[in-house]
Amino acid sequence: MRKFLLCGLCFFAQQVYAQQWHFDLSFTPATQTVHVHLQVSGNTADSLPLKMPVWTPGYYQFMNYANNVTQFKASDQQGKSLAWKQTTPNSWCVQTTGIPLVIMDYDVKANRDFVAGNYLDSLHAFLSPAGIFMHTKIQQPVSISIHPYDNWKQVATGMDSDSSYTYFAPDFDVLYDSPILTGNLDTLPSFKVKGIPHYFTGYKMVDFDHVHFMHDLKKIVESAVDIIGEIPYKHYTFMGIGPGRGGIEHLNTTAVSFTGEGLDNQENRIRTYSFLAHEYFHHYNVKRIRPVELGPFDYENGSRTAQLWISEGFTVYYEYLILRRAGLTTGEECLQQLRSNLLAYETKPGRLYQSLTQASLDTWSDGPFGRTGDSINKTISYYDKGPILALLLDLKIRHETGNRKSLDDVMRTLYQRYYKQLQRGFTEKEFQQVCEQTAGTSLSALFEYVSTVKAVDYQSYFNYAGLVMDNHFEIKKISNPDKLQTAIYKSIF
Repeated sequence: MRKFLLCGLCFFAQQVYAQQWHFDLSFTPATQTVHVHLQVSGNTADSLPLKMPVWTPGYYQFMNYANNVTQFKASDQQGKSLAWKQTTPNSWCVQTTGIPLVIMDYDVKANRDFVAGNYLDSLHAFLSPAGIFMHTKIQQPVSISIHPYDNWKQVATGMDSDSSYTYFAPDFDVLYDSPILTGNLDTLPSFKVKGIPHYFTGYKMVDFDHVHFMHDLKKIVESAVDIIGEIPYKHYTFMGIGPGRGGIEHLNTTAVSFTGEGLDNQENRIRTYSFLAHEYFHHYNVKRIRPVELGPFDYENGSRTAQLWISEGFTVYYEYLILRRAGLTTGEECLQQLRSNLLAYETKPGRLYQSLTQASLDTWSDGPFGRTGDSINKTISYYDKGPILALLLDLKIRHETGNRKSLDDVMRTLYQRYYKQLQRGFTEKEFQQVCEQTAGTSLSALFEYVSTVKAVDYQSYFNYAGLVMDNHFEIKKISNPDKLQTAIYKSIF
C-alpha cells in the first residue's frame, strides 16, 4: 500500500514537469473501440497518477467518460508489465519506480453519437478529447498521432500539426478543447478574414451550393469579428459532425450538427445560420469573455457558475444581431427571433419560481433547458430569458448614452480588461460594474430581473426603441417614434 500512496504525492513532484507525453490513436469500427497507446518519457518519479475528466467544457453535464475505459495495462520499454491500480472511478496509478519510459494502453468505447461524446463507425470518428485522453498535470505539453482506419484521409481539429497525422497541444486545456473529426469527410472552400484562414469540414453532407454557403458563412464571421475588433486565433475550423448531435464551441473550432440540408428554405437557413453564428461567437463570449469560474476548469468536479445567462443567453442575442448585421435576415425576422424567446419564457410557469442565476447554477442537475418532467414546471432556460435581458440591457445603454454606446461596448470592455489585460474571467459584481460604467447610470433595477423572479417591465425598455408589446406578446413599432427611438431601433433591427 505504501507504494501506491506515492500517487497522491507525485502530482506535486518536480520530476513530473520534465515528462513528455505522446498518444497514438487507432480505431476498430467493428467494436466501436478507440485504442489509446500512451508513452510518457522523461519519468523519474516512483509512480504515475492518471486522471480522466468527468465532463467537457461547453457541455455542463457530467459525462463520466471513465466508464468507457477498458483493457487498461502498463509496461516498461521492454514490455514488462507494471503494477497499477484504479484508485477512483476516473483515476489510475501506475507504479513506475523511476523508469524513464512508461507505456500505457487502454481502450475507449466510442458508441455515443453526440457532440460531447465519442463515436466511431466504419466511415468516420468523432472524438471529444476529455473522454479519450488521460492526464497527470494540465500544464503539460502533449502530442497525438492518429492512425487512420482503412482509406480515411481527412482529419479536422483545432490543434497544430507538423505532419499529416501528428498534432500538438501546449497543454491539456487546449487538448481537451480540440475535438477531432476524421474519416471520409468533405472539405468546403476556405476563406480568410483579416488574413486568418477559416475552414469547414463535414461528414455526411448533402448536396448544396458550397460556394454560396461559405460566402454567407464568411459574412457571419466578419459580422462577429466586427463586434470585438480582433481575431484571437491563428486558424479556425467548423466541423459538421452529421445530423442531430448538438453543438459545442471551442477555442478555434466548433463542432456542430450539420448536413447542409434545407439551406434552400429561408426559415431553415436562418435556423442553421443562427446555430453557426451562436457557436462561432462563443469563441469570444465564454472562451475568452468568461465568468471567473470557467477557467481554470475543474475537470474533477465540474465548474459551476451563476453567469451562464451571460455566456449562453447573450450569445443567443448576438447570433440574431450577427445575422442581421451580415444582411442575412431582416429587422422583422430579428425581432421575431427575440419574440420567440420572450414567448418561451413568459408562457411557462417556471418564471414564477426560478431566477436566471439559479437556472445557471442548476444546469448541472436540470439541464440547459430546465426540467420538463415535473407536474408543474418550476424551472426556466437561460437560453430564453438570457437573450431578452441582453436586449433590455442594450436598449437601456443606448437610451442613456444617446445611442453612442451599446452592449457591444460592454463586450469589448470585458474582452480587453479581463481576457487580455488581467487574463482571467469576471465576477458577477464586475460584470454589473462594466455595464453601469458603459451606461453611465445605475442598472440595479434591471439586474433585479437576473437574481429574482420579479415580473419584467418590458414596455419601459421597449419604448426606448419605439416599440410596444400587446397582451399577446406581439411587438410592433409605434406610429410616431422620435429621433432617438428611431436611431436605436435602426441600430439593433
